[in-house]
This record gives sequence, C-alpha cells and structure tokens, in this order.
Amino acid sequence: MKKNEKIEVVQGSGNVFRDFGDPNADTEQLKCILAARIIDILDKQKLSVRKAEGVTGVKASEFSLIRNVKLGRFTADRLISILNKFDQQVDVKVKVRPRSRKTAREEAALRSLRGQVAT
Repeated sequence: MKKNEKIEVVQGSGNVFRDFGDPNADTEQLKCILAARIIDILDKQKLSVRKAEGVTGVKASEFSLIRNVKLGRFTADRLISILNKFDQQVDVKVKVRPRSRKTAREEAALRSLRGQVAT
C-alpha cells in the first residue's frame, strides 16, 4: 500500500457471516455466540474437555470441536442443550425484519474484501 493511498472503510452489519454473504448468516452467528458462552464456561471453571465430559455427559470430542469453533455438525438447539447441562438458562431475543438491500458501493466493497481474503 502506498503512503498516501486512501483506504475505503465500510461499516459491517455486526454479523461477519452476513457481511461475507453466507446464506445462513443468522444461524451461524447464533451458533458462534452460543459456542463462545460454552468456551467461556470451560475457561472460567478451568475444565478440560475430558472434565467437561464428566460434568455434562457430552463427549470430549464435541467439546474439542466447540473449542476449535468447528460448529458444522452442531445445531443451535444442541448448543443450547449443552449450556443447559452447565445449569445455564438461555434466553433468545428474536427480531424479524426484511433484509436490507445493499447499495452497489457496499456490494463492490464486499466483493473486493472477499477477493483479498481468498488470496
């Protein structure tokens, strides 16, 4: 990058999956939030994946996947049930609204960003 080159800043939506055009962005965001809470509990209680298995009955391999944010095989309700096994109550606030249409400029910026990430 050149010294005087201007950088275009585009404000994100607050959901990185949506910003990158993931068709399941809302679900992926929810799963990441739930997984982060599980990881936080493991850290605060200083639980290894094996100890967490002993506490919850959930396989250590599943906790390893969660710790490594490999959430493809998990549903949101499965992650909620794991939190429940840690005696956590999960409240989900839902707000439904039509998807906003991106401006041409926002679309171009996202395409550019996707190209930079891919390289």
